[in-house]
Amino acid sequence: MFHKNIKLVIAALIVGYSGYQFAEGYIGNGISLILLSLVFIFLYFRNEFILMAFLRMRKQDMEGTQKWLGKIKNPEAALIKKQQGYYNYLHGIIYSQKNLTQAEKYFKKALKLGLTMDYDVAMAKLSLAGISMQKRRKREATQLLQEAKKLDKNNMLTEQIRMMQQQMKKI
Repeated sequence: MFHKNIKLVIAALIVGYSGYQFAEGYIGNGISLILLSLVFIFLYFRNEFILMAFLRMRKQDMEGTQKWLGKIKNPEAALIKKQQGYYNYLHGIIYSQKNLTQAEKYFKKALKLGLTMDYDVAMAKLSLAGISMQKRRKREATQLLQEAKKLDKNNMLTEQIRMMQQQMKKI
């Protein structure tokens, strides 16, 4: 894995060399090198290890997800801000099975750093509401549930929100 800025430098060097190939008359080489540089630019915005971790998460393989996230040694240097948010979001999902205090820390950090999709923000807030509910912080849980409900535009989390609201009435 390369540092995030090294990926941009590599892409710039490849584009420079493709310009040389165009000047020499090797148009096919120049075009293929530009396409190759697009891979490095894509990997700047979408980290390869986070993509693999999401694939493992999709298969409900928490150990595999943890393994792929473990390959990112220094998230602040290797990831842009949104990717750091997703890095913490995935850690929060993993730790919500094991340690609620750790999960809460990761979800709050993910929300602070920012997540791209409204669904992911809603899911993080819903998870935080569940953790708050288990820690008997009803006011905070109610507020987080309302925020999650506003963010859930496709009604994908409606059933989970409804179940949590029913559980809140019992507290």
